[in-house]
Amino acid sequence: MDDLQFIKNAINSVLKIMAEREYAISTIKGHRGVLNSLLKFMKENNLTKLNEEVGMAYIKQKTDTSLNGFWGSSDRKTNRVMKPVQNLLVFIETGELSFFMRSHVQPFNCPLSFLKEYQQFQRECQERNYADATAMCNNNIVHKLLLYLDEEKVSTSTEITSAHITNFLANYTKSKPKYVATILYVLRNYLSFLKDAGFMKTDIVSTLPHVRILRNAFIPHSWKTEDVRKLLSAIDRGDAKGKRDYAILLLIVRLGLRVSDIRRMQLSNLNWNRKTINIIMQKTCKPIELPILDDIGWAIIDYLKNGRPLTTSNRLFVRHRAPFDAFGENECFQRELHRYMNAAGIDIPKGIICGMHSLRSTLAKNMLEAKVPLPVISETLGHKNINTTSIYLKIDIEGLRKCALDPEEVFLV
Repeated sequence: MDDLQFIKNAINSVLKIMAEREYAISTIKGHRGVLNSLLKFMKENNLTKLNEEVGMAYIKQKTDTSLNGFWGSSDRKTNRVMKPVQNLLVFIETGELSFFMRSHVQPFNCPLSFLKEYQQFQRECQERNYADATAMCNNNIVHKLLLYLDEEKVSTSTEITSAHITNFLANYTKSKPKYVATILYVLRNYLSFLKDAGFMKTDIVSTLPHVRILRNAFIPHSWKTEDVRKLLSAIDRGDAKGKRDYAILLLIVRLGLRVSDIRRMQLSNLNWNRKTINIIMQKTCKPIELPILDDIGWAIIDYLKNGRPLTTSNRLFVRHRAPFDAFGENECFQRELHRYMNAAGIDIPKGIICGMHSLRSTLAKNMLEAKVPLPVISETLGHKNINTTSIYLKIDIEGLRKCALDPEEVFLV
């Protein structure tokens, strides 16, 4: 039997799945050419097993690009060869062909000295039902800490001292206070875990400094009503992707839903009989029920009937490039928003991050101006604590002006 028959079968399976999922003909053709060339490369070099090392050697021969691994960014020529090889490796490993974003950073290789507690910490994060973004934030900082400790020749967690943590924090003296506060939060979380799980005997958490970040120290950015109308009008609702993006933006503008909840929303979350949307919010894990307003309802119906690709995904909104699957957990629709802003001629204010979340702020401002009680706004936006909602009081400038004291009245008292 041909030693490479397994690889041939895997290539045929990948190409078949791509065709079934309606990948562009040019994309399938490109994959077929690269993978057949890979097969020829393996045959010429008497290679029978495909792994990452073999894949990188092939890419080196075809593009003259040396890779340390399948991560980071590359030029177009390298990407055209790398993507099919990486897809084939993922299929061989998992038996599936799914959409994924290549990581821009090197995969974390935990030092053996801390591997046991690191793996246990990962399991605990899963048991705590951390959101993917929260787990990623924790891991990014924990990874840096463990690599730093390894460089400092710390061989076990019991050897970690306050001095190690202080020196680690010294690397972030020029960082913004909010980021430093995040680092301290993650360190408290991880060091508390080490102490509670018996990996450390010394209480270091109590020695960590405190960075006080006032939640209401910043005024949330909000849009002018006219600009919101211009934004929605700039979307081509005759285009399938435009139908999707219009419905997504309406859910944020009209109901204040978070992008994370829209991204994960399933078809079953829509109750058309009661005209409601019922979800469990990813950030707070609280259930919320919101009305399907007429404009939202018709936008979703238009998307489902005339825009949504054929897919087995149970998500309401899916990608419009094959594979037609759920969005990645880091998708924030920032690129689409800025594209529509440019089309509408809306200038992005300097020094302001104008993302989807700013549209939630706009809804809060509009509700405040309409004299909606704060508890109702809090419930609509899905806040756990009404103090979070009170941050938006600062964007009701006109309301604050009416609360201003008249100096003459003060002095007449």
